[in-house]
Amino acid sequence: MTATTRTLGRSGIEVSALGMGCWAIGGPFWAGDQPCGWGEVDDDESVATIRRAAELGVTLFDTSDAYGTGHSELILGRALAGRRDDVVIATKWGNTIDPATRQLTGTDPSPAYLRRALEGSLTRLGTDYVDLYQLHLNDLPIAVAADLLGTLEELVAEGKLRWYGWSTDHADRAAAWGEAGPHCTAVQHAFNVLHDAAEVLAACEAHHLASLNRSPLAMGLLTGKFTASSTLGPDDVRGIAPDWLRYFRDGRPVPLWLDRVAAVREVLRSGGRTLAQGSLAWIWARSDATIPIPGCRTVAQAEENAGALAHGPLAPAELAEVERLLADLRAEPVAAM
Repeated sequence: MTATTRTLGRSGIEVSALGMGCWAIGGPFWAGDQPCGWGEVDDDESVATIRRAAELGVTLFDTSDAYGTGHSELILGRALAGRRDDVVIATKWGNTIDPATRQLTGTDPSPAYLRRALEGSLTRLGTDYVDLYQLHLNDLPIAVAADLLGTLEELVAEGKLRWYGWSTDHADRAAAWGEAGPHCTAVQHAFNVLHDAAEVLAACEAHHLASLNRSPLAMGLLTGKFTASSTLGPDDVRGIAPDWLRYFRDGRPVPLWLDRVAAVREVLRSGGRTLAQGSLAWIWARSDATIPIPGCRTVAQAEENAGALAHGPLAPAELAEVERLLADLRAEPVAAM
């Protein structure tokens, strides 16, 4: 038997050890000319995907008002109608959106906007409370973010949200809210075989916060479906990659990252796992605080991801072998990629 559930930080809420990320099902959206979505989607397939994930034991669904400028929340609400009590819904705020044009129009870290954004998310999700509400501004100064804690606690008292967290890749920000936020229970951050985040993970463990892991499959690179000749279109965030996206450039996988995937492929596929399942198993093996939230937009992807639960974490020897194989590669500079 393998553990298929984990505790969502200090909240005590039991969730599936694997969540589902709902960025891709939001469909196309932009920040100016920069595509931020993953291309066109089939909403009926998205609904079927969410429901299939739930059938297979996934209880945590992570979205944002930014994804498709609200469209992801609408689809998630549609898919989970009548099942609200069986799932944990996490969403985010901080970006301002224009659903009519599918544009991200800026950011607003004010307490007043926090309240307005939450009301919008509740309406789209078709619920009267959010289980986990996350600040979606990675680099917001700690002092500015601190001004939001009072309003978040008021919203907890009002029953509109149960717990909150911060989507940030900065350990000092994770620690700041872990220390100062009574109902802070999670930090969402990038974390996968190719991108370790030991300092953020340590902050989560020190403050009893769940480590929600976005990009656990490296934007698809750890599924094994991309080769050096793969190309992505201009409506895909990977097709015209922003500076923060390491794994793709000019619509193609960066060769350095493909080499790193090749280096650990066989270890991750041990025990009958697929490459994607082994990549999720690596995350579980790193810490009991981790909960990967791979995105998917087809039933087949949901089934493959959920299949990782039956295998559980990598064995200690397998984890050590991955680290041995990547030790030299991790030391190589990647800033210019």
